[in-house]
Amino acid sequence: MDLQFDRLSAEDIECRIAMVKQNGLSLLLYKDARCDMRLLDKTVGPMNWQRKHEFKDGRLYCAVGIWDDDKEQWIWKEDVGTESNTEKEKGQASDSFKRACFNWGIGRELYTAPFIWINAQKASIRQNGQRYVCSDKFIVSKMDVENGVISDLVITKESKEGGGGVVYRMRSDTAKQERTQGTDKAEQAFADTTEAPAQGISDKQLRRLFAIAGEHSVTENQLKKTCMTQFGKEHLKDMTKPEYDKLVSVVERAPKTGGKA
Repeated sequence: MDLQFDRLSAEDIECRIAMVKQNGLSLLLYKDARCDMRLLDKTVGPMNWQRKHEFKDGRLYCAVGIWDDDKEQWIWKEDVGTESNTEKEKGQASDSFKRACFNWGIGRELYTAPFIWINAQKASIRQNGQRYVCSDKFIVSKMDVENGVISDLVITKESKEGGGGVVYRMRSDTAKQERTQGTDKAEQAFADTTEAPAQGISDKQLRRLFAIAGEHSVTENQLKKTCMTQFGKEHLKDMTKPEYDKLVSVVERAPKTGGKA
């Protein structure tokens, strides 16, 4: 059984505030259980994997089994979960499932994530009694993985106005410019696509698009105009996934200020 799970993309990753201090905060990257289920369905098929939970010494374990055609048997890998701050049992079940999926190799690149520190100047930190808190929402607007290791990471603060600006960048602009040729190839691959995918993008993808656009000073009206001109779509959410990827790549190559999509 040779399993090759897709590597995680920026859209698969969520940010969680791990620690808040007066001078800044740290972030953790994580995937949710829906991401694991989607990749299991895609890679082995929805009928070829299963999960089961069991309490051992008061702790909840999850085992994920995948059918091996060569051995003609189920192969199991398990791990234990931790409680969440909100729903104890549900949190343990979800966490143990995600950890078991890590054992299968799904999202293992997250273990290579750097320490992510956001300075107080880039976050809305306030004091609440004896501790500091922050209600900002952060999203991963870009993540590249090379040889199983995160090689490029950009995190943006989400804003209701559409684009709160970049608060963390793993690599320099110079390194990004060196990858321009790769972006050109991605755009050509889009132009050559003949498959007709399902219509519509998610709210999360739309928020990510607005965050990237805000970084490059591209307005929502400019996005809509480009969407209409290039794809004939009146609404951004009507774009297909390849069209969405195309628009993101175009926005990322716009100048940092005054750029147009």
